Amino acid sequence: MDKAVPRRPNYGNWVSTKLIYIPGVASFLTFGLSVVLPALIVLAVVFFLIAVYFAYARYLFSSTGGDIQAKLQELVLAHLDWNGQGMALDIGCGNAPLTIKLAHKYAEAQITGIDYWGGMWEYSKGVCEQNAEIEGVAGRVIFQKASASALPFGDEYFDAAISNLVLHEVSDTKDKKEVIREALRVVKKGGRFAFQDLFLVKRVYGETDELLRTIKSWGITKVEFVKTYDSSFIPRALK
Repeated sequence: MDKAVPRRPNYGNWVSTKLIYIPGVASFLTFGLSVVLPALIVLAVVFFLIAVYFAYARYLFSSTGGDIQAKLQELVLAHLDWNGQGMALDIGCGNAPLTIKLAHKYAEAQITGIDYWGGMWEYSKGVCEQNAEIEGVAGRVIFQKASASALPFGDEYFDAAISNLVLHEVSDTKDKKEVIREALRVVKKGGRFAFQDLFLVKRVYGETDELLRTIKSWGITKVEFVKTYDSSFIPRALK
């Protein structure tokens, strides 16, 4: 009798196939129209290069390529200075890769993963729960639907919190600093947090020094900024 093929978790890829197919189709169509309007050949080439770039990026983020997606998640955990005692929250868990990594690293912790999920991304609560079961941490991890702008938890509810490239995506709050503040609200005094996001992008969070002053005005005594794009595992083309 054949051996059962072990199930593998589905963590998806941050680079959607739509980012490849849409410019790819646009390139094909404009190339065809260039027979009538030769100037369109330039546009066709541009669309083609965009499709190639995102195909390359998807490969690099995949587990069979550069595995950069997993390395970025591990970078968050590497900067979470926590003893693993108590409860932790993963804000915007997606398909739960970081939630599950956190559960593996801290075997005594209880982990909650929240996400708004929805149709834009290929993520769901059901896939999260399936992944946790496959990875053997289902008994210590729970998932629920919630917005990062209004977390359904009391003040200082968690001992630690993490989030990976999510906070800037929260669409129901214009000022993204308020999303950070909401995330910190649910962390106990003396707790730990590690959030990876576009904090150094001025159009999202403003000047870094001002952001730092704002965060400290909330009572946070120690804040460290780490430039993710300086990591050696990120190729120049993705920086």
